[in-house]
Amino acid sequence: MLKFLKVFIPPDKWKLPVIVVSAIFAGMFVYSFYISKAHSYLSDNPQTCINCHIMVPQYATWNHSSHREVATCNDCHVPHNNFVSHYYFKAKDGLRHASIFTIRGEPQVIQIKHAGIEVVQQNCIRCHEQLILSAQQQVNHTDFYTEREVRLCWECHKEVPHGTVNSLSVVPDARAPLPESPVPDWIKKWTNKK
Repeated sequence: MLKFLKVFIPPDKWKLPVIVVSAIFAGMFVYSFYISKAHSYLSDNPQTCINCHIMVPQYATWNHSSHREVATCNDCHVPHNNFVSHYYFKAKDGLRHASIFTIRGEPQVIQIKHAGIEVVQQNCIRCHEQLILSAQQQVNHTDFYTEREVRLCWECHKEVPHGTVNSLSVVPDARAPLPESPVPDWIKKWTNKK
């Protein structure tokens, strides 16, 4: 085992350059983590979703909906069946979003992916199960439950909770809080002096 580890120990003349280069990469990683607000994605704060400006219409329309009082973005768009699937889905979806946004490949019209459709549908059912069961009893329709599983909730409830949002042009005057600047105060002060 020790022989294996010795392979990674540089010769004496290389120790200082390796430490310096390692420190530079570690610093770049920490700074990238900070500037991208990666830590904010662990929370359920809806303002995290507008770290990417493309999500402002979705945030603004949700913020003016009745769902704002009872549900955050993650309540609808992330699975809640267990801790592992919750954070796995969040990480997978977040990395896809970050990658697309980084390469400037985001579309003008955002479309939910198949995995997201399944999650949102399950969360609609999870939150509104009592209402659905009550409606089934009132209608006294035996196929109601199977039909509900085949049809998506938003086929009928088209404007819940995002209204008719399908692009940035739909809500040109949407108001959403601006994300805080990731630039540290000491850099702001230093640049203002010049």
